Amino acid sequence: MIYISTRKEVAKLAGVSEATVSRVINDVGPIKEETKQRVLQAAKQLGYIPSSLASSFARRRSGSLGVVMPYLPKARLFSAYYFSEILSGIGGIAREESYDLLMLFRDPNEVMDYNRLFRMRKIDACIILGAKEEYGELEALRRLKDEGHPFCLINQHFEGESFHEVDADHVEGSWQAVMHLLQQGYRRIAFLNGPLAYSNSRDRLSGYIRALEEAGIEWDPSLQFEGNFSRKSGISAAEDIVPCLDKIEAIAVANDRMAIGLQQGLRKLGITEEKMPAIVGYDDSEVAELTTPALSSVRVPFYNLGEIAATSVLEMLRNGIPVEDPIRIKLPVSLVVRESSLVKNDSEGHFTPQKIKED
Repeated sequence: MIYISTRKEVAKLAGVSEATVSRVINDVGPIKEETKQRVLQAAKQLGYIPSSLASSFARRRSGSLGVVMPYLPKARLFSAYYFSEILSGIGGIAREESYDLLMLFRDPNEVMDYNRLFRMRKIDACIILGAKEEYGELEALRRLKDEGHPFCLINQHFEGESFHEVDADHVEGSWQAVMHLLQQGYRRIAFLNGPLAYSNSRDRLSGYIRALEEAGIEWDPSLQFEGNFSRKSGISAAEDIVPCLDKIEAIAVANDRMAIGLQQGLRKLGITEEKMPAIVGYDDSEVAELTTPALSSVRVPFYNLGEIAATSVLEMLRNGIPVEDPIRIKLPVSLVVRESSLVKNDSEGHFTPQKIKED
């Protein structure tokens, strides 16, 4: 038989009232540090486990961490490397902190009322993925900030706003990808980007242009193409790229799904391996190593982004960090070179690195 100790026994051992035990366990109200430690020691000695339901009522909290994601019909979001890695990072911290995850899907055609989720006590804190640079979205986030709720954006930056943001250095990542292609000797480098409503797309474009400028190459807008980060949009982009292949040697792509779709689309349109442009993807998803040829890609620490975002919002919840002091975290990225971006330069078709050609 398993014996479960009670709050009354903890109070008796610590020499305090049951109400004091409740306040210490639920971290409610001012408590002397000596008293707090005495209660915690008694609880530990007795193996006291508080009711999570009672605790949530005492704190007037739901015990849920909300994660807002875009709703895309027929899209397999959870199979996408970007979402699965970030959610794994968030989930690990939520589990450690005894929080449940509440998945919330935002209709792309409607503005989400984030404050309502807090007012109805559905969530205690919120992490937002897939936010766009749109007026309605920006106003909703401003209202969320004004009411002082703990929330954090992942992979999106709003210039001039004081939102909490956790991101990766996409300017640097795109720059690394294009510099690598330049070092292979390629000069006519195209760019397949995502929608510019996302700050990470604008950042990648900035890195692409910066690398070209440093190499003395003028940016050619006709070599810029756009998809929506899906594999299908990469396949579709191939139709626009094929007519331009006479002036394209290499292509930097804003994520692996589009890069893989682009490879598939080019093959369907009759582009042989010998005529296939060099390609660098972005994200370094698990499938990057499985393509033929294996896909060079920029590695982004999505799992860490999720961990840091979850840790940050739960820390805000515990300590009441004011929204006027925004958390701004930007993690480094790194390029992983594989065969797709290397030059074929022997009779057997082997891929080997090639240094940038001297003028």
